[in-house]
Amino acid sequence: MENVPVYLFTGFLEAGKTKFIEETMQDPNFNDGKRRYLIISCEEGEEEIDPSTLSDNVSFASFDDEGALTPDRLSAMKKRAKADVVVVEYNGMWMLDKFYNALPDDWMVYQEILIVDSTTIEMYNANMRQLVVDKLTSCEMVVFNRTTKETDRMPLHKLVRAVSRKANICYEDVSGEIEFDDIEDPLPFDINAPVIEIKDTDFALFYRDMSEEFEKYDGKTVKFKGIVALDRSLPAGQYAIGRHIMTCCEADIAYRGVVAKGMGQLKLKTRDWVTVTGVLHNEYSKIYQGEGPVLTVTKITPAEKPEQEVATFY
Repeated sequence: MENVPVYLFTGFLEAGKTKFIEETMQDPNFNDGKRRYLIISCEEGEEEIDPSTLSDNVSFASFDDEGALTPDRLSAMKKRAKADVVVVEYNGMWMLDKFYNALPDDWMVYQEILIVDSTTIEMYNANMRQLVVDKLTSCEMVVFNRTTKETDRMPLHKLVRAVSRKANICYEDVSGEIEFDDIEDPLPFDINAPVIEIKDTDFALFYRDMSEEFEKYDGKTVKFKGIVALDRSLPAGQYAIGRHIMTCCEADIAYRGVVAKGMGQLKLKTRDWVTVTGVLHNEYSKIYQGEGPVLTVTKITPAEKPEQEVATFY
C-alpha cells in the first residue's frame, strides 16, 4: 500500500500559517501541477486562501470541531478530492495527539512545520506553555515570521532549544526574506572534561542530551546530584539515580534517571538525595527492557536537595 504524504503546518491563530501554505502551494518545487492536493483547514482565521490564486489541482476541506477528527472522515475527504497529497493547517489550540491518532493507516506525515508570529510567541509561551511545547516537540522546522532588524533572536532560539535540539529554525522578515538560524548551542558543561560536572540547574539538559546522543557520554565520567530510587526488579547492588523533570507544566513531571551500580556500602533509601560520580556505559538492564545508560559508581555521598527540586529546561 502506497502512503499518502501529509504536510502538517501548526501554529496559533493569526500566526501566518494560511499565507505560508498559500505561498507553498504556489511554489512549483512543491506543487508540480501533476498530482492532486487537498488542503484541510482546522480553524477559521481573518485570512483565507483565495482558490483563484492556485491551480485547479488543489481542493479544500475543513474541520471546525476537534471531535470530528477521525480516520474515516479524513479518508472520505481525501477520496472526494481524489488527492495524492494532503496539506493540513492545524488548529493551534488542539493537541497534536488528536491529529496523529486520527491519521488513516495509509497516511504518513512527511514534514511538520511550526509557523510562529515572533511578536506574540513569548506571550503564548508564558500563558499557554503546554500548547507551545506540544507544537515544538515533534516539528522539524520552526519559522519565526514578522521579524525585523530589531528582533532579538536569542529568546526565540532558546524557546525552541528548551524543547527541541533538532528542529531547524529560520526567521522571515516583514519583506519575506528568510534567514536560517546560526546561533551555536554549546552545552552548559564541558563534555571533554576528565569529570563532566552537571550543575543542579543543568540536569534536564544533560539527561536529554545523553538520551539522544549517548555515544558522546559512553565511557565518560560524570558527576551530578540526584534522587535515589530503589527498584525490586534490579539486581542486588543496583539502583536508580535521577531527578524529576518538568518539560512544560506540572502535569508532565516525571522521574528520569540512570541505573547505577557499585558503592553498596552506603546505606541508601528511596528519595535520598546524593551526589554521585561514576562512569557511564551502555549496558543491558531489566528496567530498560534492553540496553541503556548504566553508571558504575566511583563515589557517592549524601547531599542536600537543590533549591529547585524539579529540573526544567529553562
